[in-house]
Amino acid sequence: MVRTPLTPWERQRGERFGALLRRARGDRSMVEVAAAAGVSAETLRKIETGRAPTPAFFTVAALAAALDISLDELAFACAPETGDDSAMSA
Repeated sequence: MVRTPLTPWERQRGERFGALLRRARGDRSMVEVAAAAGVSAETLRKIETGRAPTPAFFTVAALAAALDISLDELAFACAPETGDDSAMSA
């Protein structure tokens, strides 16, 4: 299977998502949060640094639960900027 390259907007969204997770993690260690979510610390590190900008839904849901963040909050934080229709058409 050949993956379609990510658009600049998709990469930016992944970076915003990672930054949000880092802020939500606060003083908790990456290992602690990853274990609570049932993912590896390496997976969490890749997501937080934007190297895995499109994590699977169940990974996102598990991290949201471990960090006590609603999926709605995550979706809103990672949505395109208001008035930026170019991101949606890409």
